[in-house]
Amino acid sequence: MDFHLEGKRALVTGSTAGIGFATALGLAREGADVIVNGRGQARVETAAQRIRDAVPGARVRAAAADLSSADGCNALIELIPDLDVLVNNLGIFEPKPFEAIEDADWFRFFETNVMSGVRLSRHYLTGMRERDWGRILFVSSESGLQIPPEMIHYGMTKTAQLAIARGLAETTAGTGVTVNSVLPGPTRSEGVATFVEQMAQQRGVDVATLEREFFATARPSSLLRRFARVEEVASMIVYVCSAAASATNGAALRVDGGVVRAIA
Repeated sequence: MDFHLEGKRALVTGSTAGIGFATALGLAREGADVIVNGRGQARVETAAQRIRDAVPGARVRAAAADLSSADGCNALIELIPDLDVLVNNLGIFEPKPFEAIEDADWFRFFETNVMSGVRLSRHYLTGMRERDWGRILFVSSESGLQIPPEMIHYGMTKTAQLAIARGLAETTAGTGVTVNSVLPGPTRSEGVATFVEQMAQQRGVDVATLEREFFATARPSSLLRRFARVEEVASMIVYVCSAAASATNGAALRVDGGVVRAIA
């Protein structure tokens, strides 16, 4: 299938590792002009070079900017004024008891996970409408539907992303622009892998044992019964960003391994 992404300008936020990097790599393989983003210039340059090494001839640009603030978003917009594809992937998470989540934590999570996507979408949507083609995608989570009690502040931001994506999609009716969200389930990103390894060490068990226990207790509804690979999630994202997904708009697409039991 030809995704018709050749020459499309695509920004993936938070794309130096994990799902974001796998998505940037996937878009580059489809011929898109990819902008890799992260906070540190060295890390962003390294990620961009990894894509060039993997995809000879890939057109990749490194754009370092901390998108957890309005100033950071504005700096990126000044550097990259126009886009065809925006993947709002940037996100932070941390397990924390509700009683210990202070006001600053709530605002930090909202600024990073939600407002980064709001600010960038607000800017880039105008140009997409003018050209009558564009893709905006929010990388949400199954935690936006099934709020994890150990990360309520994180779940709140993922639910907010779903609402924003659907609302924005309503404004694109009758155009060639689509706005969707993708909901990964438990995924073995670098951050999750590190967390699992640390927990296994603390418990005195191996990683495989901890993974089995996690899915038996914390995510018993999973049909996959393992952490998804970042490439498995990225495949869905790349498709939704393509011309092949032109009839998919306002959707919340689950790549959750069957964790969410509800049909709708």
